[in-house]
Amino acid sequence: MRNLLLLIAALLALTPARAAVPDWTRTITMTADGAFVQGNPKAPTHLIEYISYTCPHCALFVAEASKPLRDGRVRRGLVKIELRNAIRDPYDLAAAVLARCGGKGRFFADHEALFAQQAAWLPRVEAYEAARGDKPSTDAAARLADIAAATGLIDFMAKRGLSPQLQRKCLADRKTPELLAAMARNAWAVRKIGGTPAFAINGALLSGVHDWAGLNAALPASPK
Repeated sequence: MRNLLLLIAALLALTPARAAVPDWTRTITMTADGAFVQGNPKAPTHLIEYISYTCPHCALFVAEASKPLRDGRVRRGLVKIELRNAIRDPYDLAAAVLARCGGKGRFFADHEALFAQQAAWLPRVEAYEAARGDKPSTDAAARLADIAAATGLIDFMAKRGLSPQLQRKCLADRKTPELLAAMARNAWAVRKIGGTPAFAINGALLSGVHDWAGLNAALPASPK
């Protein structure tokens, strides 16, 4: 028996250990102009998503696409996803600031959560507008904080572990809105996207593709 155990041990020692397969969804980087990127930096497919948090079509896309993209392609290192904001209004901006508030480690989870909750907070915009009336905006940061509170975004993100104090600090930081405004100008004026969501694959903007079915058909086939 002892000889048998020694033989098994010797054979195991000769068998090369399998290298651990990395989970590329855990790799989050940032572009020079502030867009978050998830996935293998050397992935053969670079997917850019242009999104707006007040866009119902974007919410539908995220609900349908996030899991198959993440588990089928990003996790395996085949695709990296770059999220770029195409801000359309102050409510979109408030949500975008809060999505970034927790840092890159939790950005993609918060991004998906805001879209999953869109049907709850977006309808409050109309009530906020009615209550606000024609009152002029004297301070952009104060208005963002007001929007986030009135639409329930601060309460929602607090339940996700982001303290109201930290959220208000993020909303008061003028650098993030400026960064997001520049990103939006690039989307609308430079890349000339036709609406949201919009997509680019390896630098080429996809014409007429605004949903998961169209994007999935345009992506390279995933190897088995």
